[in-house]
Amino acid sequence: MAKVCAITGKKPISGNNVSHANNKTRRKWNPNLHWKRFWIPSENRFIRLRVSTSAMKNIDKNGIEAVLREAGLLKK
Repeated sequence: MAKVCAITGKKPISGNNVSHANNKTRRKWNPNLHWKRFWIPSENRFIRLRVSTSAMKNIDKNGIEAVLREAGLLKK
């Protein structure tokens, strides 16, 4: 399963671990993703999304329907 946020599009990024001796080894940073159910009042149903914590904060601030419309997941 892809580690991508449904709302923000955040995905893993890569870089280096750098030791005290300045040895570099590749590593990955994964986004903080969670499965979350959101109630959509206009459709009278729940929707289950895999979202990052920053997307959850965005949904709390702006509302689920506005965020889904902006992401193109909800029809106008």
